Amino acid sequence: MLTFKIKRFNELSVLELYNLLQLRSEVFVVEQNCVYQDLDGKDEKALHVLGFFENKIVAYTRIFNKGYYFDEASIGRVVVSSKVRAKKWGHELIKASIKAIDDEYKTTAITISAQEYLKKFYETHQFEQTSELYLEDDIPHIQMKRK
Repeated sequence: MLTFKIKRFNELSVLELYNLLQLRSEVFVVEQNCVYQDLDGKDEKALHVLGFFENKIVAYTRIFNKGYYFDEASIGRVVVSSKVRAKKWGHELIKASIKAIDDEYKTTAITISAQEYLKKFYETHQFEQTSELYLEDDIPHIQMKRK
C-alpha cells in the first residue's frame, strides 16, 4: 500500500531529501536521457508530496500555490519509480496532490506542464489541454488545466 506525507522543504529529513532527489534524477535524467538542471532553487517554495512504499519514496510531486508558476496552483516533478509503475500508483499520487492543493491552498484550479504522452492519464483526473505542443528540455509538453 502506498502512503503519503505532505511536507514543506524545511520539514524534510536529510534522508527524505536525498531519496526524492535520487528518484527525480533516476527518472528525469537517467531514464528519460535528459540532461537538465533539476535543482532549480524552487524546492524551498514547494510543498512536497511523498509517496512511500515499504519505507521508501517511490512516488513524488511538488506543488505550488497560485501565482508561483501559473495563475492557478500547480503540480510538477510528477514521478513514480519504474520499480512500482505496474501498480498504477501515479493515479494515487495525482489524487493526493490535488487533495493537498485543496487542503493547503483552498483551490481546485490547477495548471500543469505535462509531458505530451501523458495527456490521457491527466484527462482521467479532469485536466484539459490548453496549449499547443511545446518543447521543454527537448521533451514534448502541453499545458493542461483543471477547474
